[in-house]
Amino acid sequence: MRTLKLFAIGIILLASSTIHAQVSVNVNIGTPPLWGPVGYSNIDYYYLPDIEAYYDIRASQFIYFGGGRWIRSRYLPGPYRNYDLYSGYKVVLNDYHGSRPYSNFKNHKVKYYKGYHGTPQRSIGSKGNKVYKNNGRNGNQGSRNGGHENGNNGRGNGKH
Repeated sequence: MRTLKLFAIGIILLASSTIHAQVSVNVNIGTPPLWGPVGYSNIDYYYLPDIEAYYDIRASQFIYFGGGRWIRSRYLPGPYRNYDLYSGYKVVLNDYHGSRPYSNFKNHKVKYYKGYHGTPQRSIGSKGNKVYKNNGRNGNQGSRNGGHENGNNGRGNGKH
């Protein structure tokens, strides 16, 4: 009889642990940042003409030239650590889905020069309701360490 009770308790514990083991995990890979422009889906990259950099939406990384190479970082490069991503113009690269948007940099730099503004844009999130990530400065994700990831000290050679 005692064995039967232990067996029943074991089955109940096993069943209850199985029921509780079903966990739902939501990961937002490829979600545009709050400072991204409204109205675009299936976009992989933005080009930021004011800082001559790209933003990879899928990886949530900035891509910029520094130290003689293209660098991927969660943070903006040092000289742009206070750049306001909400106010800056974002060129939506809806015609590129590879892994190196900078392969078209020479064309992008000419076509979308510093200060370029095409059609008016509205950000996904509101500037006043920014989520302060990492550093709390301007609500920008990406400026705390001045681009020191990937062995870069934030001092590029200035060549593009």
